[in-house]
Amino acid sequence: MPKRKAAIAVGGVAALGAAALLLPNANASQGNDQASGAAGTAKTLKAADASNLAAQLQKALGDALAGAYYDSGKQQLVVNVVNGDKNVVVQAQKAGAAVRQVANSTAELKAAARTLKTKATMPGTAWAVDPRTDKVVVTADSTVTGAKWDRLESTVRGLGADMATLKKSAGTFKTFVSGGDAIFSQVQGGQVRCSLGFNVTASDGSPAFLTAGHCGVAAKDWSDSQNGQPVATVDQATFPGNDFSLVKYNDAATQAPSEVNVGNGQTVQIKQAADATVGSTVFRMGSTTGLHNGQVTGLDATVNFQSETDPNGVDTVNGLIQTNVCAEAGDSGGSLFTQDGGAVGLTSGGSGDCTSGGETFFQPVTAALQATGATLGDGGNGAGAGAGAGDQAGTADPSASAGDQAGAGDQAGGDQIGGGADPSATAGDQSGADQSGAADQSGAADQSGAGAGTGHQSGTASGHGGSSRR
Repeated sequence: MPKRKAAIAVGGVAALGAAALLLPNANASQGNDQASGAAGTAKTLKAADASNLAAQLQKALGDALAGAYYDSGKQQLVVNVVNGDKNVVVQAQKAGAAVRQVANSTAELKAAARTLKTKATMPGTAWAVDPRTDKVVVTADSTVTGAKWDRLESTVRGLGADMATLKKSAGTFKTFVSGGDAIFSQVQGGQVRCSLGFNVTASDGSPAFLTAGHCGVAAKDWSDSQNGQPVATVDQATFPGNDFSLVKYNDAATQAPSEVNVGNGQTVQIKQAADATVGSTVFRMGSTTGLHNGQVTGLDATVNFQSETDPNGVDTVNGLIQTNVCAEAGDSGGSLFTQDGGAVGLTSGGSGDCTSGGETFFQPVTAALQATGATLGDGGNGAGAGAGAGDQAGTADPSASAGDQAGAGDQAGGDQIGGGADPSATAGDQSGADQSGAADQSGAADQSGAGAGTGHQSGTASGHGGSSRR
C-alpha cells in the first residue's frame, strides 16, 4: 500500500456501509467559555477544555485532588475535595472548576484498589474509581459465581458501603480482537483480525500505527486485506500489564493520515492526544460494529481477563479507561476519540455487545505514546484530508445511543451537540458492521477456542464474539 493515502484510515471501516454521522456544529462552543468573574463561579466549558483543566489541576495538586469529572448537564468540571482543603478549593475555583466536598481521599481510594488487587484478582473482575460516586466500582462478569462470587462480595463488603460498590455484568470480559480499519494476520490455526487505532510517527521518523497490545502479541505481520500480503510489522507490543502495540509500515513512503474514517467517505481529523475525563462523551470506531458513542465512567481501571494460554491464569491490565460504549470482537485496537479530534484510547476489551450494551475498557493513548516514543500525526502527509469533517464526529442514532449509554445517568447527552444520524443510517451501520465483520472474520472460527481474544491470545480471536476483549 505504498503512498496510499486512505489505505488504513485511522480506525476506519472501509467495507462498512456505516452512517457518517456528522454534526455541523460539533466545533461550536457549548456555552460561554469566558472566565468566571468571581471565585467560586465555575466556568462553562466544552468537554475538551474540561479535560485539559482536569489534567492541569491534577498535575498541580496531585493527591490533594480527590478526583474530578465533567458535568455534561451544567458543562462544568467538578473537582472533589476532602476536609475542605482550602488550598485545593481556592486553586480549583480560581481555575474555573466547581468544587464538591467528598468523604474519600485519593489515598483511601487507592488503598481500596490495592486490597482488591490482593484479594480479588481473578478472571472476570474489574474495578475503577468513579469520582461521581466517590467510590471504587467493582464489576464481576458472568463467570464469577459460587465461591469466587462469595469471595469478591466479602472483599467489597469489607471495604465498606461508603468506599466500594459491586455490580454484575451479564457478559464475559474478553479482548475484542478483530476491528477499526480492519487489519489481518495469518497465524497457526487461523486468522487474527484487529482494528487499527491511530496512525503515528515512530521515534525513528517512520510511519506507523497504534493498536491493541494483545493483537501485537498474537501476530507480528499485518495486512490491510483479509488475504493480502503484510504491509506492516510489529515493533513493540505490551500485554498484559498494559495493552498497546506500535506497528511500523513496511514501506517508508506510506502516507499515514492522522484521521479516523467514520464511514461514507467522511473522516475526523485527529489533532492531538487527549486524556479521558469521567462524564465526557467519547466516540469509538471499529470494523465490526462501526461508530458508537457513550461516556467515560471510570479511570485507572484494572481488568482481569482469563488467560488463554494458562487455564488457571489471569491476564491483568492496569490503568485503563472504563466506558459504557459498546464493542464486539474484532473492534480490538480501534480508536476512541473526542468530537473535536482528540485521540483518547485503543480498544482493549470488555463485556456485552452492541445489541444489549456493556462495558468496554481502553488503553490510554497518552500512555502508549509515552512508552513507545511515537508521536501522533503524519508529519503533514494527508494534512487537511479530513478538514471540516473531522470536527464533526458523528454520534450514533438515538436508539443506538440509548443502548450505548445505558447507565450513563446524568451524563447522557453530554457533549453531543446537534442531532444524531437518522435511524435508517444507524441500522445500516450496525447491521453492515456485524456482517462485514463476520465476513472478515471467516477463519476466526479457527480461533473459536481462542476466544475473540483474550490477551496475546487472542489477540487472537479474530474476533467475533461480543464478549471478547476488543
